[in-house]
Amino acid sequence: MAELLAVITITLLAVISPGPDFALVSRNSLLRSRRAGALTALGIGLGVLVHVSYTLVGVGVLIQQSLWLFDAIRLAGAAYLILLGVKMLRSQPAGTQAEAPDAPLSDAAALRMGFFTNVLNPKTTVFIVSLFLQVVRPDTPLAVQVGYGAFIASAHVAWFGLVALCFSSGAVRQRLLAVRHWVDRSFGALLVGFGCWLALFRRG
Repeated sequence: MAELLAVITITLLAVISPGPDFALVSRNSLLRSRRAGALTALGIGLGVLVHVSYTLVGVGVLIQQSLWLFDAIRLAGAAYLILLGVKMLRSQPAGTQAEAPDAPLSDAAALRMGFFTNVLNPKTTVFIVSLFLQVVRPDTPLAVQVGYGAFIASAHVAWFGLVALCFSSGAVRQRLLAVRHWVDRSFGALLVGFGCWLALFRRG
């Protein structure tokens, strides 16, 4: 019971901490649609399942112990966030000549954005590998460990689904859509900032 409570508590604290996942779900929900935000949240959950899967088969320890492999994931994640952020920073006001019409964000694209933002985040790698190494006992049955992984992924989907719901409703959204280019640029700056921080991130 103590192990289960520890997994639940640590997971909930980790999920609600701000980061690129939160920024991306908020942006897609606010500027695109509730569906886009929810699918981004689902993509994040699928990314978490990837982290859980390689941790359960022992690859997570290899990633954590192999400096070059960890750095490759870290730099790929940083590059991805910076690329997304730069595209948002180039958002133009409505009606300007330089503005191209917004291409609709497909379901697959929203899912893909959430997935890659999470799966390329080495902070998630460190969180999940450390959780299973330091909190979950070695003699814990595999079925229970799989259950923990399913809970971690579900918690991410539930939390970011709630974020999508909040950011896609109300009159506030309508007012913010009038200045969507500034909103987009703000989220773009956040993602670039997260990407730069990730590029400099070192395991402590």
